[in-house]
Amino acid sequence: MLEFSINGKKYSIISDLHTHTVYSHGSGSIEDNVIAARLRNLKTIGITDHGPGHIAYGFRRSRIPEMQAEIERLREKYDDIEILFGVEANIANPSGAMDIREDEFELFDIIIAGIHYGALGGNPVSGAARSLSNLVSRSRGSEPGNRLIQRNTAMVVNAIENNPVSILTHPGENAPVDLLEIAVACAKTGTLIELNTSHLSLSPDDIRTMALADVDFIITSDAHSQDHVGDFVASVRVAIEADLDPARIINLKAY
Repeated sequence: MLEFSINGKKYSIISDLHTHTVYSHGSGSIEDNVIAARLRNLKTIGITDHGPGHIAYGFRRSRIPEMQAEIERLREKYDDIEILFGVEANIANPSGAMDIREDEFELFDIIIAGIHYGALGGNPVSGAARSLSNLVSRSRGSEPGNRLIQRNTAMVVNAIENNPVSILTHPGENAPVDLLEIAVACAKTGTLIELNTSHLSLSPDDIRTMALADVDFIITSDAHSQDHVGDFVASVRVAIEADLDPARIINLKAY
């Protein structure tokens, strides 16, 4: 378990709610991630493979029962850790619709969501065009246009306002957005802002901007292998640099 100090007070992180397995594009099994979480003394592990709308590495809907059965087996085997069956849904439609249908929400303990390249939404042509625009903007390192920012922001806001999204993953990583507008929407819906160790999509200035809204944060690993489950060091450093109030990071435990 990672332990660290902020202003002389000791903290640890007790959960990792964003991890991937071989069911999407992780390298380990569900059990591998659970074992890694237990070795790091975490209290809760989230298994959140990519939703089925991703053309390259989303899980197949037909495998949901298999994943559920495996998690039930592991809950019986390891009763000292909470194992959540989740999904990292893909936001890929301007309406905010995701690749998890309304009738599927109840299948998951937790739904996290973000924008990803390769998730094309209901219209593959327009979806590919959106992904390309975002990719080009990022690769050029230039200031994105207001229209692109507004379009991406509206897509994210619509998604979290119309779906039970617990965590917004790596905001701003794959699409330029208005971070404050998104933070205000997350505050309204109770959606957590992710501080993602694998992507570090938010700079200290970005975190300070989003913290202007009455929103809370969560630190995750976004692990794609069992070796990175519970890897929080980089996110903790950014949070400290941003002077983020530890009380606003919901998976911190104070000693």
